[in-house]
Amino acid sequence: MSDKSKINRVETPIDQRETFVSLSKNFSEGSLSVSEKLQVLYALQQTDNEIGKIINLRGALPQEVETVEEELTSLKAKIASIREFIGGLEAEVEAHKQGIVDVDAEYNRYHEQLGKVANSREFDSINKELENLGYERQIHEKNIGELRMLIAEKKDAIEIINDRITIREEDLNAKKAELENIVSSTADEEKALLDKRAKYSSQLDERTLSAYDRIRASVHNHLAVVSVYENSCGGCFNAITPQRLVDIASGNKLVICENCGRILVNPLANAE
Repeated sequence: MSDKSKINRVETPIDQRETFVSLSKNFSEGSLSVSEKLQVLYALQQTDNEIGKIINLRGALPQEVETVEEELTSLKAKIASIREFIGGLEAEVEAHKQGIVDVDAEYNRYHEQLGKVANSREFDSINKELENLGYERQIHEKNIGELRMLIAEKKDAIEIINDRITIREEDLNAKKAELENIVSSTADEEKALLDKRAKYSSQLDERTLSAYDRIRASVHNHLAVVSVYENSCGGCFNAITPQRLVDIASGNKLVICENCGRILVNPLANAE
């Protein structure tokens, strides 16, 4: 057969909003039969359930570790900001100190001129300058005092924040140690389960796997494939009609819960 006679099949792009309902018409396509695909989906769901149990052992620890790390980052940034502010205050102190030096030099220059005055008018003028320089010196001293008080307050604030950092770092180390202990104790089991998940996932076409993952993420119990529970859907617990129960029991038909959109399977059907 020539290349011209071959028909190229156009693959439909994966729609991230796709559900099992929208896949039902094409569910039988692929290398697996319907019954085999249902068994693989159920095995994948059971594997994800076991992985979920391991993740649940960690509880809120990963989020707590992240929260404490973010708090420590914020506290350290706050200290850096305060230190930068203190640096500006200290620069102002030095500027006022230099102002005092300049005032004193000017004061001495005018004071020397007092012995050389020729008249009372010049004497009064120099005394007025000396008086103004005295006021100016007092302003510099007052500003230095206020700035040093503010610097002391800011340094006290840094000490308080440092105390908080010490406490939170101890909390962080404890939480990390607890989390690492849980992770290390379940590492082998988790790796084995992840390997199983990869094996089952590789047997499914991308559209089916995408729909499975989307539904798992959208429901509170993360169940996309469920078995029957007392003639009801094992996901939403709504009743199933007798005919659909027969179809589920056969294991050869795709049956989707009309209420929640989950796939309903018989785990024992066609099992080896």
